[in-house]
Amino acid sequence: MFVGESQVTIKLTSDEALVLSHWLEKLQMTDFSRVVDDPAVWAPIHRIAGTLDKALPELFAPDYDQRLEAARQRLRPED
Repeated sequence: MFVGESQVTIKLTSDEALVLSHWLEKLQMTDFSRVVDDPAVWAPIHRIAGTLDKALPELFAPDYDQRLEAARQRLRPED
């Protein structure tokens, strides 16, 4: 078995997943070559984004923007 065939599981809270999903969506809409200098990184970025899209029904909620902002507020460190 090759090392690359093993899998890694990442656990996120709903808030973390929602905020990360939004950020990844924005990242994918930019010119990847300006942000990601190694094309090998694109495959995992697309995989993570696709997995989040399937796991987050909130993405299609009419109040998505409010949910996203609430999640951001909960994740921001308090001063």
